[in-house]
Amino acid sequence: MSSAKYASQIYAKSAIETADRRELEASLLLRAAAQLHAVMDRWSEDPPGLHEALLYNRRLWLIFIDAVSSDQNGLPASIRQNILNIGGFVLAEIFSLMTKPDPAHLENLIRINRKLAAGLSAQTGRQATEAA
Repeated sequence: MSSAKYASQIYAKSAIETADRRELEASLLLRAAAQLHAVMDRWSEDPPGLHEALLYNRRLWLIFIDAVSSDQNGLPASIRQNILNIGGFVLAEIFSLMTKPDPAHLENLIRINRKLAAGLSAQTGRQATEAA
């Protein structure tokens, strides 16, 4: 491996490790929403890319649910419970889409992911303003 490629990989790994957690979560939620929206744009009886988009979204939400279920999670209990409630709804919508695809369920997932990403981004912006 060339030294430039190695340095590039080290830099990329470092950037990921030092990225603000909320920014990373917002970015992942927006990515999931974009994948779901791409499916919505090509909606048909058997929409292309639906399975992959749902799998990505399900994995992402299972990670969120696992994180807030941990005793070491520092979020207040009420916020953790809200995330668990939303996560349960999201997983139910994903299951509905897997068993009987309906664009209304897809719209719900897109809207939830985008709203949470916006909230996380706004929190990051507020923290940067308060730190300055």
